Amino acid sequence: MNREEVLRDAEEMISAIRDEVYGDPLTNHQRIADMWSAILDVDVRPEEVVLCMIAVKMSRLCRVPDHRDSWTDIAGYAALGGEIADNFFDAVDDMKDKE
Repeated sequence: MNREEVLRDAEEMISAIRDEVYGDPLTNHQRIADMWSAILDVDVRPEEVVLCMIAVKMSRLCRVPDHRDSWTDIAGYAALGGEIADNFFDAVDDMKDKE
């Protein structure tokens, strides 16, 4: 496994095909955040869902450090997290501009 393979696999994992199954990443992670918020009785944001999923993968890597899928998943979640955070802060900036 090399970095290009990990990133290529992650790109395939978070492709438009996956969006067709789960919907766009922000909507999907907002839905997860809403569920976790209800279960945990705390406010959870979509980017926090991504961070928690990365933490799950990191925990698994502590047990099996050469598990390729976990490394690939982390790369994919990092890309989604960047996109989700960027979209969120763009929306916040748009709301501020309207004030």
